[in-house]
Amino acid sequence: MPAKDENNFWEYDTNHWFGVLNSSANGLTQAAVNRIVQAKGLHPVRNSSFKKYFFLFLSQFKSPLMLLLIGAVILSGLLGDTSDVIIILFIVVSTGLLSFYQERNAGKVVEKLQSLISIKSTVLREGVQQEIIASNIVSGDILILNAGDLLPADCLLLSSDELYANEASLTGESFPTRKEPGVLPVQTELANRSNCLWEGTNIVSGNATALVIQTGESTLYGQLTKSAARSFETKFEKGIRDFGFFLMKITVTLALFILLVNLLNHKGIIESALFALALAVGMAPELLPAITTIAMSAGAKKLLAKKVIVKKLNSIQNLGEVNLLCTDKTGTITEGKINLAGFTDGLGNESAWVKQLAYWNASMESGYSNPIDEAIKNMESLNFLPAIKMGEVPYDFIRKRISIAVTAGSETLFISKGACSEIFRICSAIRLADDSIVDIDPYRKLLEEKMQEHGANGLRTIAVSYKNFQTETISKELEVNMIFGGFILMQDPVKAGISEIIAQLKQLSVELKIITGDSRNVAASIGRGIGIQEPVIMTGKELFTTSPEALKLLVRKTHIFAEVEPQQKERIIIALKQTYTVAYLGDGINDVSAINAADVGISVENAVDAAREAADFVLLEKDLAVLADGIKEGRKTFANTLKYLYISTGATFGNMCSVAAASLVLPFLPMLPKQILLTNFLTDFPFLAVSTDNVDKQQLVSPGKWDLKLIRKYMIVFGIHSSIFDLITFGTLYYFLKVKEAEFQTGWFVESVISELCIVFIIRTHQHFFKSRPGKYLFIFSALALLGTILFPYLPFAAEIGLSPIPLLNLSAMLSIVVVYILTADLLKVWFFKRFQPV
Repeated sequence: MPAKDENNFWEYDTNHWFGVLNSSANGLTQAAVNRIVQAKGLHPVRNSSFKKYFFLFLSQFKSPLMLLLIGAVILSGLLGDTSDVIIILFIVVSTGLLSFYQERNAGKVVEKLQSLISIKSTVLREGVQQEIIASNIVSGDILILNAGDLLPADCLLLSSDELYANEASLTGESFPTRKEPGVLPVQTELANRSNCLWEGTNIVSGNATALVIQTGESTLYGQLTKSAARSFETKFEKGIRDFGFFLMKITVTLALFILLVNLLNHKGIIESALFALALAVGMAPELLPAITTIAMSAGAKKLLAKKVIVKKLNSIQNLGEVNLLCTDKTGTITEGKINLAGFTDGLGNESAWVKQLAYWNASMESGYSNPIDEAIKNMESLNFLPAIKMGEVPYDFIRKRISIAVTAGSETLFISKGACSEIFRICSAIRLADDSIVDIDPYRKLLEEKMQEHGANGLRTIAVSYKNFQTETISKELEVNMIFGGFILMQDPVKAGISEIIAQLKQLSVELKIITGDSRNVAASIGRGIGIQEPVIMTGKELFTTSPEALKLLVRKTHIFAEVEPQQKERIIIALKQTYTVAYLGDGINDVSAINAADVGISVENAVDAAREAADFVLLEKDLAVLADGIKEGRKTFANTLKYLYISTGATFGNMCSVAAASLVLPFLPMLPKQILLTNFLTDFPFLAVSTDNVDKQQLVSPGKWDLKLIRKYMIVFGIHSSIFDLITFGTLYYFLKVKEAEFQTGWFVESVISELCIVFIIRTHQHFFKSRPGKYLFIFSALALLGTILFPYLPFAAEIGLSPIPLLNLSAMLSIVVVYILTADLLKVWFFKRFQPV
């Protein structure tokens, strides 16, 4: 097949492509699908688990500091210092193995989550419709498309019915583009290729069948993402990255300074280089990427147990920052079950004719599936007359109505059902209770009053109209001079217990705002039903006349946005983001832009494909209680990640600075490079369990915010505090106890490790440490590290590490210093967080 055919497929008709792709109007045969997959390898072959995990293991050693350390160790080995090489490599490899194990488990969690939310598409194969995973689609397949579907491939239209697609991701055009079959010149611009559908776009309204031409990396979308892959940083990721660079600069500067001074003091070049590198590794938060991944994957696993699927792992941190939730009312505030309350004519009389019209319209629509039509179709069909469908004008969010043409007996009817205002607009007559048909103009005010009255009573209202027609062409041009039939009245009661859930969100410092297309009166009724005595409501009409500057202020005071157009939702979210960290929950095609605009986009399992694809989280149940649990988990993940940062920037940083300073005064190194690395290994070991640690309730009541200034203040205050006690240790060992080199290094090693292990339990809570219970595994891992620290000087290979048995007097002195250090650190911690981060 010529390459130009594939690249310019809009210039050929469908018969040409059926021949090229060996397809037909009935779609591909399964045998043809199998041949295509086998011959062209359209579906990626999974890498072996060994290869994937091998590279994951190697990635644990890719940081510049670790590579330099390994290089220095190799050089040391070439010079004959075998024992140092073995010990240090053991520590480095052990650290890598522990980190690899946790990241591997985190990866398995992510894979499981991704398998739960795969997008599916409906295809026609061998004349039979079947639903398959979108990634299994091949060239030559025929797609069956409806409103809300996400395009999995580049396609050529075979048929369409009032089809509109959202191509903003490719063309930048915010308004939906009309699509219809045809043949276009080869030079037609992308935005004007009306006979094509593109991967990554979605169907806004209408329905269609389309022939798949390109898949995978061959699609326009695939080529764009391949040449310009995009990744978006969350606020937390940016903060972590910025702080990592800040700490790395200090670390490298200090390490180079220490190396230079030791060389000037005529100490061995290899020993000095290893010492400087070990200090750099000790100070650098090298486990931070692993800790954040572990914490987020653990959070994702807990959220899955609470029926929340995490689509984008790094969004968990953002979920913890949320302080405003925006949602439609249906299914979240209300039960989401449409109860039909009546069918009336325009004057409020019960009408069997309106019921009949509504049933014909709802039972025969084939495009936009919705709860209202489902409720009408499922009502008792007593005495409903049979009818034959002639055609359909699908629902869209511009017309806000759906029209069906039917033949019922001797009559040919065109029936439109939709938003009251839109039905009023296309009607020129009204049917009264006595079946007479009169001019609608004298009744327009009364119809408006009836609609308002129903809304004030909490009833959702849509309207139905009809007319007789003769033409054979069914299109939206028929939607004129209609006869107003009446109202369809519906109830969607407020969920039991919703007031308690909203109160729970308030306790988490999360406000709730409702964005709905329903009328002001219905919205006000719902607002009162959830405990808002005097709800402040802004309508879509008011939004149109409000300037961006004024909107920023008004949205803060507004409880409910009513009668909102789909395109206005995004504007509301953008205005709210000036003040809040916003989460938006939506499930319809009209919610996609708002989901993308929000800081955290949330959808539900049964949402349209485009909404699920845009979301960061997918709820298995459309329930605010589930979301409240998700916000808590997000904040727990945030808090547990910060614990490692606080330890790295406080005690560890102060300890390493003290060791560096002491090396400038002492005639020997205060700690050997292998002892520094062992200290780093033992003190980092418990943090592999930090994701399971308990978090105080006080830390969950408000959103977690990344605050680099606060961490810097903490680094200074607790770094100085740690250094003071290191200097006390230095003076006690060298001047009071007058110990030799090995005893000094052993004493400082024991004091450093024990103090850092204990400080974990101080820093993990903002309260006094005895008021907060640590996680079981954090405690066990810390206890194991503590036991190893005390035992190391007495083990047979202790001398190889440069350690010697500690006399009881020395051990008592070190433990006494640690006790005082812990007690003062606890008091300092409580003061610090009250002073700089009050709850």
